[in-house]
Amino acid sequence: MAIIEASGLTKTYKSKSGPVHALAGLDLSVPQGTVKALLGPNGAGKTTVVKVLTTLITPDSGTATIDGIDVIADPQATRRSIGVSGQYAAVDENLTGFENLEMIGRLYHLGRRTARDRARELIDVFDLSEAGDRPVKGFSGGMRRRIDLAGALVMNPRVLFLDEPTTGLDPRSRLALWGIIEDLVAEGATVLLTTQYLEEADRLADDIAVIDDGAVIAEGTADQLKAQVGGHRVVVTLVDEADGDAATTVLRRYGVGEVETSGDGRTRAIAVEAGPAALQRVLADLGEAGIE
Repeated sequence: MAIIEASGLTKTYKSKSGPVHALAGLDLSVPQGTVKALLGPNGAGKTTVVKVLTTLITPDSGTATIDGIDVIADPQATRRSIGVSGQYAAVDENLTGFENLEMIGRLYHLGRRTARDRARELIDVFDLSEAGDRPVKGFSGGMRRRIDLAGALVMNPRVLFLDEPTTGLDPRSRLALWGIIEDLVAEGATVLLTTQYLEEADRLADDIAVIDDGAVIAEGTADQLKAQVGGHRVVVTLVDEADGDAATTVLRRYGVGEVETSGDGRTRAIAVEAGPAALQRVLADLGEAGIE
């Protein structure tokens, strides 16, 4: 069953150059216990979708429900069932990591003892034990994101919204955050994730919706979307341009269609039916021919 549903969402903003259609009849459905990635460039409408579904803004038209609750008619009930981590870590730099989480628990009226217990629990889950009692202003970007994500989980929400959660993180911090998200989903959470990173959507998402100009223009699994744009390709960049003809011969042996050559003459590409197997054979033949 779908736990997040949106139909015909529209949102238009006024600007000096004329109306900006942030959402243009967007439809969305997210099954329970899955990760849905919203993939698209800046300005495509990803963050606007999240703002509507998390009750931060009201759409001009359309409907949206989360766990059966009408987002527009009952925003208070909606907020009690969701967690949100925005593009920028919403933390108080003057408080410690523990104090930030305790404060969120108190704002949810958990009570002092329960809020403190939940904060300690999340500090351990997010591997921040050594940093939990230090002011956040001394945290790295990755640690700030982990504290922010922990804050979104204080109330154990069934639905979690992550708006470009790994933007600006180094590869190690990004991998760590991916692991945390995967663990949350394994425990039953439903995640709506916006991202600009293809590999992030590929790694985390059960299903991907590609958004542009405020509407979904393609939808499916990562493999289904890749198949729509021509399947796999093998691309080879040569050390020596003089090996170009020999490399082209090898690529034709395992590819489909014509070999494409880049402007500098050293890069050759061809479509293939079975990417990993074709890549192995191409590399083996190039190695035997002494082509680097």
